Amino acid sequence: MFGVALGIDTSDFAAVGKAPRAVTAGALSQFLLLPAITAAIVFIARPHPAIALGMILVAACPGGNISNFISSLARADVALSVSLTAISTVVSPLITPLNFEFWSGLFPELQAFRQQFELSFTDMLRTVLLLLLLPLALGMWFKKKRPNTAKRMEKHIRYLSILILIGFIVVALMNNLEAFYEYLYVAFFLVLVHNAAAFATGYFTGRAMKLSVAVRRTLTIETGIQNSGLALIIIFNFFGGNGGMAIIAAWWGIWHIGAGLVLAYAFQASDSLATKVAKH
Repeated sequence: MFGVALGIDTSDFAAVGKAPRAVTAGALSQFLLLPAITAAIVFIARPHPAIALGMILVAACPGGNISNFISSLARADVALSVSLTAISTVVSPLITPLNFEFWSGLFPELQAFRQQFELSFTDMLRTVLLLLLLPLALGMWFKKKRPNTAKRMEKHIRYLSILILIGFIVVALMNNLEAFYEYLYVAFFLVLVHNAAAFATGYFTGRAMKLSVAVRRTLTIETGIQNSGLALIIIFNFFGGNGGMAIIAAWWGIWHIGAGLVLAYAFQASDSLATKVAKH
């Protein structure tokens, strides 16, 4: 988040006034529709409570920091992507615990499973605040004070953060090999469906609100790229590193990057094809 903040300026928050429909669509897609669709998938699939809780937690997290890079590859509205990442991060200390509490509370079996762990709304709020908002504020302050240094550091810190996330995912999988083998096929299928539903939610929200193609792409990517690293930290802090939950968050962390890149190149190919057709 510190690395992301080095690329964010206070002017990025002005998107709320400059493009209110796009920001509203992003908030609707990210914080309401995705958790609701996740709950619907859980209701239909009825996976193990740990798997279901992992899915709901991932859906409750803000957008992942790689979404801005993928938006640039997809020829989406990158400025909007940066703004949505910044805005969702700022509101996530409140929205993430609220969404997790509400949607998981709709299922009695998930409530019963959660009672095995010591978890409170205020503890989760404090954790998200420290992990997201504090480094975001520090990064923006550093950029303001040392803009040239921040510009030089930004790319290197982003690469380093991705390597750290990959390492974190590997450790999570290695520490939960038994759960990995037990839930492998279920987790693979559910993450595939869940992530595809997330991308589709963003795209069709933009289409329903009659937003531009570039904005639709941004909403697609912002909704489909989730902060799975935050989900993993919450799982290790409050759920004792529960294997089923960790597998979902860890696999999301791998899958959404690959799926996002494929989608970005598909958008590029679509643009190239449209250009060729227009020439003929």
